[in-house]
Amino acid sequence: CTLYRISDNSQVKNKAPAEVQITAEQLLREAKERELELLPPPPKQKITDEEELNDYKLRKRKGFEDNIRKNRTVISNWIKYAQWEESLKEVQRARSIYERALDVDHRNVALWLKYAEMEMKNRQVNHARNIWDRAITILPRVNQFWYKYTYMEEMLGNVAGCRQVFERWMEWQPDEQAWHSYINFELRYKEVEKVKNWIKYARFEDKHGYIAHARKVFERAVEFFGEEYMDEQLFVAFAKFEEKQKEVIFQILLCLDQSNLQIYVIVSKRRFSMKRKLRLVESDTDSDTVREVYERAIANVPPISEKRHWKRYIYLWVNYALYEELEAKDSERTRQVYQACLELIPHKKFTFAKLWLLYAQFEIRQKNLPFARKALGTSIGKCPKNKLFKGYIELELQLREFERCRKLYEKYLEFAPENCTTWIKFAELETILGDTDRARAIYELAINQPRLDMPEVLWKSYIDFEIEQEEYEKTRELYRRLLQRTQHVKVWISYAQFELSVESGERLMKCRQIYEEANKALRNCEEKEERLLLLESWRDFESEFGTEATKDRVRKLIPEKVKKRRKLQAEDGSDAGWEEYYDYIFPEDAANQPHLKLLAMAKMWKKQQQTSPADEDNDDSAEAESAS
Repeated sequence: CTLYRISDNSQVKNKAPAEVQITAEQLLREAKERELELLPPPPKQKITDEEELNDYKLRKRKGFEDNIRKNRTVISNWIKYAQWEESLKEVQRARSIYERALDVDHRNVALWLKYAEMEMKNRQVNHARNIWDRAITILPRVNQFWYKYTYMEEMLGNVAGCRQVFERWMEWQPDEQAWHSYINFELRYKEVEKVKNWIKYARFEDKHGYIAHARKVFERAVEFFGEEYMDEQLFVAFAKFEEKQKEVIFQILLCLDQSNLQIYVIVSKRRFSMKRKLRLVESDTDSDTVREVYERAIANVPPISEKRHWKRYIYLWVNYALYEELEAKDSERTRQVYQACLELIPHKKFTFAKLWLLYAQFEIRQKNLPFARKALGTSIGKCPKNKLFKGYIELELQLREFERCRKLYEKYLEFAPENCTTWIKFAELETILGDTDRARAIYELAINQPRLDMPEVLWKSYIDFEIEQEEYEKTRELYRRLLQRTQHVKVWISYAQFELSVESGERLMKCRQIYEEANKALRNCEEKEERLLLLESWRDFESEFGTEATKDRVRKLIPEKVKKRRKLQAEDGSDAGWEEYYDYIFPEDAANQPHLKLLAMAKMWKKQQQTSPADEDNDDSAEAESAS
């Protein structure tokens, strides 16, 4: 065996037990106490130049990366790292960190929520949509994703997009609360006329065994739509539901007039049989047979002169005309079909603009321009509609018949003088033609109308027109006239920004004067948020173009945000508790109102008491010495 000699230095000199023995329990207790020990916060670091800032960022990033390297599965380290980068406005870096974290744990709900909230907070709407789409695809059963996604789309005003998200959600058959959220959304936007939503609601109740509730939903739907706006989908769904419940006598018969219902069913059956027969016959080479079937189909004129009963019937005529033009190549018969159909429709009660336009387009294809104009002129004379005017004007624009366009616009505005879009299009036409005086006269007529559907759009178009013509004095006059009608904050801000955009040596002074005038005008405004919006716009202007004095002037006008409480009352007059709300106290108002001034002084005194307790002790000791 080999003997190893141990040096004297490596030998244990004192093998006696220690005087104070430490147990494992004591070691654990001391470690726990160190965790709970309240350490003073680290000293604040002031960064004075870019080099120090880069050094600070490097050290912090190294610390975060070390923590992640130690344990990649701790998602809180990833979130803290990304939030720190976001606080530095390094959104791209934060986005990269979140993506790396998702590679580690893509099923972590909190991670998806923080990621999407960051994008929404920084107004990166498309990025946020991308994240929500990925989240609901990977984790479709997490309702929180769907709620957040729909809420975001609704807040953005994207009603169609929000409805699409709800539709995707409903395909997963979520719980009852999700369906109620969808229904409340549709009610908020007054989309109760959508038959499919009523049917979905009823099927949801039926699926969960609430038969009586499902029947009530159907009955409410039939009562809501009434006889005038009834849709056959609702009839069919209600009938299938009752058939499923083995109810031979349908409840629909109790809610509607029985004679009208029978007429509806008979007409529906005839249409169905005719459509099926037409599909089978159109493949036949014998055009006479096809025409015979079409003639038999159009002979079934709806017995009631209501447009809803005529919608599908008119498509038989349209298909007939298209067959004659495209398949049979008989232009004269096509013209006869269109004319016969137009004579049949009771135009005094209702009309179909699509049919008039199709006929005019057919005549243009046949190079019969007078016939097309005659048809559209007749339509406007018999039954003027927005679609007819727009189609006729578009035709004349393509033909470069501008005098005819002017006459049509005049008739259109006689028919609908409140339509701001028509006024704007008319003025734009005159501008394109180079007649600015006529365009200005049209705008003047428009803004003096007693009723307009979108006056703010019309005024903006008029102002933009004057700016494009570089008529700055006229633009100022327009702003003044508009401010006589409305004192809206957006008008004041737009006026100030206009003055700032005009290249002159006095532009800053004029812009500042507008802000001063607007601030005085909005002092009595009930909506304090509007006044705050003005001051924030003014502050941004001064921060870019102002001096220290002007910046300080605006800074003193910024209000203080305070939390208040107010008592709520129910509809019956009883107390409904209290609610908290935020109010704004403007320094100018506080100076004029004694109670607000006293409140501001009290807050200032309280703040001084909290910030300088040592000064008060010195004052007390000085008073004691003087007393002695």
